[in-house]
Amino acid sequence: MLSEEKCFEMIREVRWDDGVRCPWCESIEVKRNGHVSSHIFCQKYKCKACGKYFDDLTSTVLSDSNLPTKTWVLCLYLMGLNQSNSQIASELGLRRTTAQEMTSLLREEIQRKSPEPVLSGAVEMDEVYIVSGHKGRPDIVRRKMRLGRRNRLRGARGRGTLLTEKPPIFGLLQRDGSLLMRMLPNVRRTSIDPIIRQFVEIGTTVYTDEYDIYSHLPSLGYRHLTVCHGRREYARDADGDGIREVHVNSIEGVWSLLRSWLRPHRGISQEKLPCYLAFFQFVHNARVRGKSLLLPLMKLLLT
Repeated sequence: MLSEEKCFEMIREVRWDDGVRCPWCESIEVKRNGHVSSHIFCQKYKCKACGKYFDDLTSTVLSDSNLPTKTWVLCLYLMGLNQSNSQIASELGLRRTTAQEMTSLLREEIQRKSPEPVLSGAVEMDEVYIVSGHKGRPDIVRRKMRLGRRNRLRGARGRGTLLTEKPPIFGLLQRDGSLLMRMLPNVRRTSIDPIIRQFVEIGTTVYTDEYDIYSHLPSLGYRHLTVCHGRREYARDADGDGIREVHVNSIEGVWSLLRSWLRPHRGISQEKLPCYLAFFQFVHNARVRGKSLLLPLMKLLLT
């Protein structure tokens, strides 16, 4: 059973892995100064350089909470197992609204602090469309002149946009490397070009399908190879070495994983969807699952 004392031992091991450092001036000249009254296992410190006080949770998302720290750690652990808010509330004995506030806060912090990868070598690009409306925002629903949902929101067939409540998710995957995802208002060159220029190195070989929004990639400085799904072409050998390296099967596999990941979280709103995408992106790039995911998540949130 995870105890409050064990949680703070884990927090100190993750946050101060190279020694206690003042969060205000980065000095290592600190001394212990008792414990926090509301968290008896939370160590307090005083910085000898700037004279300020801090503790194990100062300047982290876990500070200033009335809930036990072990509740936050267990919530993060269950999020790593892809539990829904209702399941987390049931497991931790919380109200559903409390669990929802906790998971929203943690996802937003993960989105804010996750490192942005720079992709190179061989990169696959593709887009997928996720049905997502404005759950919990009756003001927006009224402006759209439609009734509130009683059943699952159904998107129109074909390519969607943010306005049609079927926002496109643009994905870039470096083979044997990192994943980057962004929710876009639409799939146009003006939407994807800034992302490609920022996160993909010039000279990278880019693999896509034959959607015409990618046809200008050579003019941006990228080597561009395509497969035509309309002709039932899913992998092609471009250089005659017997290896069919031209494909987008890897990123399409990511879309299958993403849909499975989002399935337990029914009715994600457009306002919250980017946080779920950022969490999925971090989990994919961490290359660990289950219990092993807790430490990378804590390291991201605490350092």
